[in-house]
Amino acid sequence: MADPLAVVESVLGSRLPATALVVAVVLGVRYGINRLRRRDGWSSGRRTELLLSVLLTAVTGGGIVILVDLWELIGPLARSYRNLGLQDIAGRMLLAVVILATTYALTDLVGRIIGEFTGTRSSISEHQREIIYRLTQVTLYTLAILVVVGLFTRDLGSLLVGAGFLGIVVGMAARQTLGAMLAGFVLMFSRPFEIGDWVQIGDREGIVTEITIVTTRIQTFDGEYVMLPNDEVSGQPITNRTRKGRLRIEVEVGVDYDADPSHAAEIAIEAVKGLDQILNVPTPQVVGKRFGDSAIVLGIRVWIDNPSARRMWRARTAVIEAVTDAYAAEGIKIPFPQRELMGRTEEGGFALTERREAAPPTPDGGPGDGETE
Repeated sequence: MADPLAVVESVLGSRLPATALVVAVVLGVRYGINRLRRRDGWSSGRRTELLLSVLLTAVTGGGIVILVDLWELIGPLARSYRNLGLQDIAGRMLLAVVILATTYALTDLVGRIIGEFTGTRSSISEHQREIIYRLTQVTLYTLAILVVVGLFTRDLGSLLVGAGFLGIVVGMAARQTLGAMLAGFVLMFSRPFEIGDWVQIGDREGIVTEITIVTTRIQTFDGEYVMLPNDEVSGQPITNRTRKGRLRIEVEVGVDYDADPSHAAEIAIEAVKGLDQILNVPTPQVVGKRFGDSAIVLGIRVWIDNPSARRMWRARTAVIEAVTDAYAAEGIKIPFPQRELMGRTEEGGFALTERREAAPPTPDGGPGDGETE
C-alpha cells in the first residue's frame, strides 16, 4: 500500500510548479497589457481596446479552467453545485472565487463593449457612457454576490430578509454616505455638468475632473483639487459656464459727465469689433449701467466661444486695452473717483451776530455804560 504522505508530496510536487506557471502567465499578460496602455505615445482605436479586453478575459478564464482541471476539481465543483453539503465546502469556496474573478474580468470586457458600441454615436455623451457602465457594473456584481451567497445557504430568501434589516441599520449609521450616493445617481441622470466643464458650485469654481457615485472632483484655477460630496453638490446652486459653448462677459467703464454717452458707446463698439478674442456674432453691445459718483458707467458686453477662464481673462484684457486706447484717441476722459466741494451763501434761517460783553461796574458801584474798551 502506497504511503499517503508520499502520494501527497508527489501530487503537490507536480501540480504546484504548473499552478505557479499558469498564475504567472495570467498575471504577466495582464501586467503587460496594462503597461502597454499606460505607455507614453500609445494610442489605439476602440476595436484594439476591445480586442485587448477580450484577450484579458480569455486568458483569465483559460487560466481558471486549467487550474480547475489541474487540481481535478471538476467533480467537486459539480457536486457542490448540485448538493450543498458541508463535505464540499472547499469546492464551493473555489467556485465562489471563480465566479468573482470571472465577474471582475467580465466588467472590464463589458466596459470596452459599451465604449465600442456607443463611442461612434454623437447622441451619447461620455457622461452617459459612464452611467451605463456603472449601472452594468453594479448589476453584474450584485448577481455574482447573490450566486455566491446561494452556494453557501439553502434559504436565500431568509438571508435576504435579514440583509434587508441589516441594510436599514447600516443606512441609519451611514446616512450621509448613502445620501451622497443617491445624490450621485441624481447628478448622473440630470447631467448639470460633465467632465471638463467649467462650473461654479457654491463658492467653488473650477474644472470638473471626475464624477463618481459619491463625490465630484474639480480643479480650481489655483491648481487645487477639491473633492465635494455629491449631497453637498446637489444642495448648492450650480453654474455651468461651458454648457452652451459660448459665454457673455461684461466689462464696465466710466466716462466723464461732460462726455456724450452715445458717442462713447459707439467708440467702444468700434474699438472691440475687430478683436480676435471675441465673437462678432452676437455683436458687441454697450449699455448704460448707472450714474456713478464721478462718471456715467457703461457696460461693454461681448461673447467668447469655447469658454474657459483663460479665454475670459484674455478677452477682458483685450477689451480694456482697446477701449482705453480708443477713448484716449477721441479725448474721452475716464475719470477717477473725485469729490467737488462748493461753498454757498446762506439765505434765510439764523444769522450770526457779534456778541457784546457787559461793561464792568464803575468805581462808585454803579452800572457801566454797557460797552467795553
